[in-house]
Amino acid sequence: MTWFRILFLAVLLWLLGLGFSSEITAKARSTGETTLVVGSKRFTESYILAEIMAQLLEAEGFRVERRLGLGGTMIAFEALRSGSIDLYPEYTGTLSLNILRAEKDLPLRQLNRRLVSYQMELLDPIGFNNTYAIALPRPLAEEHKIKTIEDLAGFDWVAAFGHEFVERQDGWPGLRDLYGLSLRLRPTEQALAYQALSSGAAQVMDAYSTDASLDQFDLRILKDNKNYFPKYLAAPLVRQDIPTRAKRALGQLADRIDDEQMRALNRMAAVDGLNFTQVASFFLQESGLLARDQDQALLLRPSVDYAELGRLTLQHLYLTFFPVFLACLLAIPLGILLTRKPSLAPTVITLTGLLQTIPSLALLVLMIWYYDQIGLLPAMTALFLYSLLPILRNTYAGIKNVDPQLIESARGIGLYPREILWHVELPLAMPIIVSGIRTATVINVGMATIAAFIGAGGLGVPIVTGLALNDTRIILQGAIPAAALAIVLEFCLERVERWLSLKR
Repeated sequence: MTWFRILFLAVLLWLLGLGFSSEITAKARSTGETTLVVGSKRFTESYILAEIMAQLLEAEGFRVERRLGLGGTMIAFEALRSGSIDLYPEYTGTLSLNILRAEKDLPLRQLNRRLVSYQMELLDPIGFNNTYAIALPRPLAEEHKIKTIEDLAGFDWVAAFGHEFVERQDGWPGLRDLYGLSLRLRPTEQALAYQALSSGAAQVMDAYSTDASLDQFDLRILKDNKNYFPKYLAAPLVRQDIPTRAKRALGQLADRIDDEQMRALNRMAAVDGLNFTQVASFFLQESGLLARDQDQALLLRPSVDYAELGRLTLQHLYLTFFPVFLACLLAIPLGILLTRKPSLAPTVITLTGLLQTIPSLALLVLMIWYYDQIGLLPAMTALFLYSLLPILRNTYAGIKNVDPQLIESARGIGLYPREILWHVELPLAMPIIVSGIRTATVINVGMATIAAFIGAGGLGVPIVTGLALNDTRIILQGAIPAAALAIVLEFCLERVERWLSLKR
């Protein structure tokens, strides 16, 4: 069987496997069983609100799939637009200014008028206003008598602002211009910004006004005396085609949570150590939306959930190996072809190398745009593209470096070109080819953790969750197995490479 037949069958099996879960979901929706997919962004409050919505829908008899911790506003919104998820918690200010690009914060009726073209609907707000805030350590604020954002003018302190806040229309650019600020930016994940302020590496950060970590780290929220930030009223953002019964269930959340209650729920997860499921269940029972479970105890998060960790490790292995396998089926024949057409080699290898220059999250977003969905398919395609260069380059180099005298000797004894390739060139080049496969595999182990940002699973899930909770223990539950997996695979493939070298 030729390389190209193998490649065709592998791609076919890949697409069939990736489409299998989508086909099941489509069939479920075409029959009587309704499955709703709930998403969230990657900060504590969004996780909690998404879990509250999911449990409400389950209580109404819906089957719910959770895709939590999506990597930012636009990824979550595009996932909703494409139908990869059915709902997620969004904020009126974010929707107005950052997504719909309105010049001001829009009321609910106007928002829904504009959302018609996206086939979406924003339900009634949940109650609290989680607006952006600028915060700094209380002792520093008292020392310099800083109470308002305007008081920061003239200071050249380091600002650990979130990546999204730095780029948003309602974020840093407008804030800087309105208040005349000259802070030095250090774009940082928000959970890490608290550590930066605590260590003195930064002095100012952006925060959410309902974030429990503000009290935990003793930060002062500066008064927005020019009313720059709009209202950010949380509400379920849903696809218009979800069942009316689901909208009614979610409508029970209208005006249910005020600012102080939301801060307390965030504190339960971020400070007290409860998991998102328990926090959501506690709120729903205390508010009377679900029947009280007398047997439920609010336990701290377990140190390690080994069953879940095993499942995520298997997902991570699949995310790592299958793209590398497909890359081998394409890059090895292509590398062989380039040795026969050496004039094409610099161009092809350079073009393949350009894929490595695209930032990982940016490439994932491009794949979401291309496939119009989130999850496994865009993640594995991105990992496949990242795997091409080391395998292609090493295949080309390995075959080009075969001793020409050996090839001439093979021709002299009457071997055909195909026989020379299979019995001389490939065996001699195989250690170098395996070295490229080894490099691609180890790179993919690390890169696959980013796939959690688009709902593809793997060991990136606890890393993303730990970042949201500012919990190093949870981050390490993903980081340590991923590092161990990379070391084990590196060791195994290094042994294979050494064994092939000895056989030459």
